[in-house]
Amino acid sequence: MLEAWLDWQRATLAMKCEGLGDEQLRRRAVPPSTLSLLGLVRHMAEVERGWFRRTLAGEEAPALYYSEADPDGDFDNVDTADPEEAFDAWRRECGRAAELIAGVGSLDQEAARRGRDGAVISVRWILVHMIEEYARHNGHADLLRQRIDGATGE
Repeated sequence: MLEAWLDWQRATLAMKCEGLGDEQLRRRAVPPSTLSLLGLVRHMAEVERGWFRRTLAGEEAPALYYSEADPDGDFDNVDTADPEEAFDAWRRECGRAAELIAGVGSLDQEAARRGRDGAVISVRWILVHMIEEYARHNGHADLLRQRIDGATGE
């Protein structure tokens, strides 16, 4: 059930971006916020990468769009960003996450890395957190999309 809800949230983000051109995906439609649909896609690629590859699997997976010097680069640096590249990266990270989840034996399995506070993180915790993360950002995406062209709905 958790995987199905996560997949539904992922599909919702994709739907919010469907049919838009590059400029529309880059548009920061709710000033003064720097949020854009493209920024959200880039951010969620980073979030997928962080929780599944780094935390769950313990992989060394450097950031794609941000750095220590530019911590909001995934959101902020979209003016010349390639939407196709961002969507490809996001899909790759979602695919890798699915592979990693398929390999776990239990939702209670501990992740390879602990939380910042040293707490043990389970597969269940990661899945629930990812659903929450997408749900929050899909709310942002809904507002952005409505502002861009009036489209609404899940």
